[in-house]
Amino acid sequence: MKLLLDTHTVLWWLEANPRLGPRATKAISDRGNQCWLSAVSVFEIETKHRLGKLTLPVPLQLGWDATLQAESWEILPVTLPHARQAGRWPGSHGDPIDRLLAAQAELENLTLVTCDPAFAAFGSRTLW
Repeated sequence: MKLLLDTHTVLWWLEANPRLGPRATKAISDRGNQCWLSAVSVFEIETKHRLGKLTLPVPLQLGWDATLQAESWEILPVTLPHARQAGRWPGSHGDPIDRLLAAQAELENLTLVTCDPAFAAFGSRTLW
């Protein structure tokens, strides 16, 4: 499976937070699955950390490169098609990060690992 990890999923995984669903935990743990982290999630995490709204989990205190390598995750950059799809999608959901993640999941044929029901508005394939 090809998985795109929502921002909260990344944080909960790195913290070993019990709120991470058992299906999500199993899917992320399975080395046969390919896990992707969007550059927009890195932006969201770093912004919240800078504003004092988030303490970085220990692995991220060691740096993104080390964490990505240790987890065998790939970074998914935001491309023009992702941005165009996110901006043009109909509907009133206003969170630009959710819109970008949904667009990336659709255009890259990824399953979004999230517990956020907002992604149903985009018709995103999700796993939790």
